[in-house]
Amino acid sequence: MHGSALPGAALTLRRLCDQVEGLGGVRPALGHLDHPSPAAPSLAEALRDGAVVVPLLLGDGYHRTVDIPAVVRGHDGPGRRGCVLTEGLSGDRAVALALRDRLYEAERQAGVEADAVVLAAAGSSRPGGNDGARVAVRQLRGLLRGTPVCGAYCSSAGPTVPEAVARLRGAGYRRVAVAAHLLAPGRFTVALAEAGADAVADPIADHPDIAALVLRRYETALRRPGGPAVPLGAAA
Repeated sequence: MHGSALPGAALTLRRLCDQVEGLGGVRPALGHLDHPSPAAPSLAEALRDGAVVVPLLLGDGYHRTVDIPAVVRGHDGPGRRGCVLTEGLSGDRAVALALRDRLYEAERQAGVEADAVVLAAAGSSRPGGNDGARVAVRQLRGLLRGTPVCGAYCSSAGPTVPEAVARLRGAGYRRVAVAAHLLAPGRFTVALAEAGADAVADPIADHPDIAALVLRRYETALRRPGGPAVPLGAAA
């Protein structure tokens, strides 16, 4: 994750770390690409020799494919143990399960049962950067068993979320909900509140299935030949 200055983002990520620690007995060290602070250092500051770095990203855009690998490579050097960079969270079924649960929670709070859903992803202009969102649309559609689900983006790609909501209403759907394909509160979640939907789901980083996914990424890296036996570092 590239980070956010909103206090809610830090709280959400703290809950994620608590859950990972509760499941696996290892406490992630968070490192941020943007908006670092004494409580949330930059990724470069958070890296330790031999760390397993799990990108807290739902897509494979520029941050995942360029920014984070560059920081990890920059940590390597004489006298240092290299870091291991895992896959991000893109496309995993755990993401769709968390989206479904957050969507149901939003519907209950709003007192509606959606007859159509917009999956709102951050968006990327990089080739393949939106593949994770497209997979999540298909998976969520299957989990909802008949409720239409379409994808939309908060930036860098189209349609926008308000456009997708308007299209569904124009097609005759009366109760439209937004599933936030986002990990933590930030400027995109603030914008979703103005998208014209009947219910807007919360981000998913602090869902138990996401914590389990982060832990699986870490444990898979440890099982590799020569894998490091060190604490988990999460790129946020």
